[in-house]
Amino acid sequence: MFFSISLILLSLGLLMFLAYRGVTVLLLAPLLALLAVLGSPDTPFMASYTQVFMKALGGFIALYFPLFLLGAVFGRLMESSGAARVIALRIVDWLGPGRAMLAIVLACAVLTYGGVSLFVVAFAVYPLAVALFRAADVPKRLMPATVALGAFTFTMTALPGTPAIQNAIPMPYFGTTPFAAPGLGLLGGAVMLGMGAWWLAWRLAQARARGEGYGAHPDDAPAQVETAALPRFAVALAPIVAVVLLNWLFSAHLFSRLDTRYLASAFYGATNLEAVRGVWSIIAALALSNLLLIGLAWRSLPNLKLDLDTGASAAVLPIFNTASQVGYGAVIASLVGFALIRDAVLGIAPGQPLVSLSIAVNLLAGITGSASGGMSIALQTLGSTYLEMGRVAGIAPELLHRVTSIATGGLDALPHNGAVITLLAICKLTHRQSYGDILVVAVLIPLVALAAVVMLGTWFGSF
Repeated sequence: MFFSISLILLSLGLLMFLAYRGVTVLLLAPLLALLAVLGSPDTPFMASYTQVFMKALGGFIALYFPLFLLGAVFGRLMESSGAARVIALRIVDWLGPGRAMLAIVLACAVLTYGGVSLFVVAFAVYPLAVALFRAADVPKRLMPATVALGAFTFTMTALPGTPAIQNAIPMPYFGTTPFAAPGLGLLGGAVMLGMGAWWLAWRLAQARARGEGYGAHPDDAPAQVETAALPRFAVALAPIVAVVLLNWLFSAHLFSRLDTRYLASAFYGATNLEAVRGVWSIIAALALSNLLLIGLAWRSLPNLKLDLDTGASAAVLPIFNTASQVGYGAVIASLVGFALIRDAVLGIAPGQPLVSLSIAVNLLAGITGSASGGMSIALQTLGSTYLEMGRVAGIAPELLHRVTSIATGGLDALPHNGAVITLLAICKLTHRQSYGDILVVAVLIPLVALAAVVMLGTWFGSF
């Protein structure tokens, strides 16, 4: 048993270390899962790969590929049409260049809440951020944390209705919708935004007291924004609003009126509406919003076929990375040594499922360097256990959903996180220059928000 646990922990450690070193998860996940299998001689080696790893990987892709596909296409169309830039420019106009940091935070938040990939947002907003930070003489080293606050935190995990995959993955496990526990989600989001904005403002005040300005960055591209061919603001904003409203209409009203008794048959997976309603809602909302965007911004999309192809291709690698981590989690959960690890995690806070769930999801998100990957492993291995614990303790599935989603947004943003590495590369800055502020706004403050949500959820339940 000790050998089995040691290899599981070694496997997890290597997954974190090698992912940080840039080795693809597509190779790491199956190889390190099979390394862990070696510690359980009674577990069939090849069957663990073909019947456990691949089955879990395929199941995740079958369930979530439409979300990744439609979300990637939507992001590409928002970028190519100029709609993302129009929204960012309008927010800057409203707030004024003197509030450069808040303008960038809100621009990123609006785009990500509307379904645009955080990677697309970082690329789209960066030229505008350069221009604003220069004009306001804000130190460039604060730019990654500013983008991270708007794109990696409250819109990714807390706000009800967000189409982010981190809000979608818990739905089949808990039978919930994207709008689970909306009051707690708004509260957690307000904590992240409020404390994050305060931190950035305080850091800016410190820099100005030292006489520090934007700094010399000769590698910055000229921050010029072409506006002649951009769509009107109403056109740019309409698809974002449509994603949220349609998501709510489908999840709260339309699908519940359908006769879905056929889902109980084996041909349709022997399931029920509660298990699929959330995923159906996001798929329908994104599909219709893509069509709306194409219809409204037709003239701003001269290369529509190329944009659709590029967007669709961009969905493949992210979903396979996440699905590989799901397969890894399924293999780990099948090993005899995992039972002791599971019991240790469940025993962290006896009688407090929300606390235990928060710690489990956060630790796995930190180890894998991925919010969706850590959540997937946690729910793949412990989802049904926490659902039963919640039922016994009188905790609503909606509360379990929201706590799980918010918990993914803490330790996931450690230095080896792919989004953090990509953001620093886009901004042409290093971990040494900028990661300290990312740590505060994308790790520490979300953990404070999570603690507040868990505490209030424990006292008052889901709201």
